[in-house]
Amino acid sequence: MSSNDQSSPIASMSLESMSITDNQKAKLKELFPEVFTEGSKIDFDKLKRTLGETVDSGKERFGMNWAGKADCFKTIQQPSVATLVPARDESVDFDSTENVFIEGDNLEVLKLLQKSYLGKIKMIYIDPPYNTGSDFIYPDNYSENLDTYLEYTGQIDSEGRKFSTNVDTDGRFHSKWMNMMYPRLFLAKNLLKNDGVMFISIDDNEISNVLSLIDEIFGEANRKVIAVKMSEPSGLKMGAAKKYGVIPKLKEYVIVIKMDGVSGLKIKPIPKESWDTEYNIFLENFTESDKILIDEIQSKELISDADILSLDKMIEKVKLQSVSEVIKNLKIKDDEKDKWLFDNAYRICQCATSSSVLKLAEEKIKNNGSDIFFVKNRGNDLLYFVRGNYNKESKKPRVQLIFAIDNLSTHPCDLWVDIKTTGLEAEGSVEFKNGKKPLKLLSRLIDMSTKDDDFVLDFFAGSGSTAEAIFKANIDGSKRKFILVQLPEQLSFDNKEQKSTFQFCIENNIKPIISEITKERIRRAAIKVKAEIDASSVESLTENNLDLGFRVYKLQQSNFKIWDSTLTQDPQVIQLALDSHIDHINPNATQEDILFELLLKAGFQLTTPIEKLTLVGKTVFSIADNALLICLEKELTLDVMRAIAEREPARVIVLDEGFQNNDQLKTNAALTMKSKGVLDFRTV
Repeated sequence: MSSNDQSSPIASMSLESMSITDNQKAKLKELFPEVFTEGSKIDFDKLKRTLGETVDSGKERFGMNWAGKADCFKTIQQPSVATLVPARDESVDFDSTENVFIEGDNLEVLKLLQKSYLGKIKMIYIDPPYNTGSDFIYPDNYSENLDTYLEYTGQIDSEGRKFSTNVDTDGRFHSKWMNMMYPRLFLAKNLLKNDGVMFISIDDNEISNVLSLIDEIFGEANRKVIAVKMSEPSGLKMGAAKKYGVIPKLKEYVIVIKMDGVSGLKIKPIPKESWDTEYNIFLENFTESDKILIDEIQSKELISDADILSLDKMIEKVKLQSVSEVIKNLKIKDDEKDKWLFDNAYRICQCATSSSVLKLAEEKIKNNGSDIFFVKNRGNDLLYFVRGNYNKESKKPRVQLIFAIDNLSTHPCDLWVDIKTTGLEAEGSVEFKNGKKPLKLLSRLIDMSTKDDDFVLDFFAGSGSTAEAIFKANIDGSKRKFILVQLPEQLSFDNKEQKSTFQFCIENNIKPIISEITKERIRRAAIKVKAEIDASSVESLTENNLDLGFRVYKLQQSNFKIWDSTLTQDPQVIQLALDSHIDHINPNATQEDILFELLLKAGFQLTTPIEKLTLVGKTVFSIADNALLICLEKELTLDVMRAIAEREPARVIVLDEGFQNNDQLKTNAALTMKSKGVLDFRTV
């Protein structure tokens, strides 16, 4: 029996996930400690007075309600008693990688991550079901917990609970989707850093509802909507559109949520797709190779001698000497010239003198002696071509600004037309119809919001695009880490949307389960990125310092029998429960399974360094350099407890079973720990 006995001198280890209610109360207490009474109760009348009695108590108020919203809060507040079991044989570089893939229901997983990753995630990206009528499974009774997941995956008997897809003829079609999303968004918010960013891909089906959820959970001021072009207005859909008079779908959305307000994102300019009409008019003497040359040198600080010669010849082709001549060559009416100039001044060829540019040019001439070169002005995003020479006698540079052109890029706005979300069959080397998100999109989002060693979480992982995008982003030497979560949803050959993916799995000896597709793509992405690095001969990167591995964990029931406080008061029922807790550890659980459950529920991250020690002939695990010592031996001695205490860890966890019902040993162990300053000593 575990040490839930209140007379024990050692506290019991909690096997539940973090209490969301307690966490929310702690946040409130930090802001308004005066509204808490004895026993940590909230005096709501005092809270009203603290807020200037501005709390709206009327029946009519602005807000959103739907069938099942109250149950969402019950779902959020219900702690998880599950665990994450390591799967070494499905992992790559398990002991060294800091990337994580979790197979399981994302609601339970988000609860389990609360202690370990609270306020640690810099970026979250999710591509949830769009609620098209067949793309997510939900229990009919609206109650979702670990048992729900275990029933769905066939790990326990169903007891008659029905699972089905959400169909649009259901009277609660949108409510079901919102009941699925609300708890997940609420829990995800807790994981974000104070300046963290969340991106949500969505389409027209639920855009209005998800925005209402976001406004309630995150605040309206903290979000922005970006429209992303999906495809071109061509093909069969346009034929159907003309025939039936419908408006075809060409775009989806990415919702940006930033915890401290939607600003401060590092957004790189987006290259223009092509040279527009104005460019073609004043650069009509430029060949395509000239234009390509300009594109290539935009990112360079200085240009090579070969580039200088090419530019010299190219500049000779340009006969325009001033902005007025540009306008003259354009067929614009005299009374419209001023307006045209005003509208186009930010992107037309300019032969104007800029003191800031000339100053930069002088420095470059003095330091490098270049005859023809360019200076990139970040302020107005122009590329200036300059001719100059350095007078050795006067020790002064002479600079002539020849011309300047827009560098063919624009600042990203809320309409992205350069990323297509269709035609992605080849990406990732796995078949996943209508489910992949383009690497180009994910790479942009990662670049906008992360750096260095940030955590990126995707709890609707799908085919695993986010993992591949992280691998590619880290080629620059960064150490970004991903946590991906995916439900092991069975694929069906009879499902038209899943047929090709099912066939791909069979042909490649992969179980026809979505989470297996995810793992396969991550493995293939690692091989591909490594090959790209080897081919590029990048000296700063090697296989050793680029993390291309991932640890696999699977959601399962706890390795411990946890006391059910809702049991009836029937003495016989209670006695049976007590008898079952005499041996409360799952006999099939490995020592590593138990270790990682305790690690997670003690608040340590899933990739925390673990050192295996031998103390007085017993195995002891040192977590994060003695921050926590865990001993899972079933026969403890006072010498073992003294050896553990001698290392002066901050925390210690041992099996209660290890004391073999020896209360004197347990008391002496507690005193030994206390004498060495170990104040957090627990049994499980």
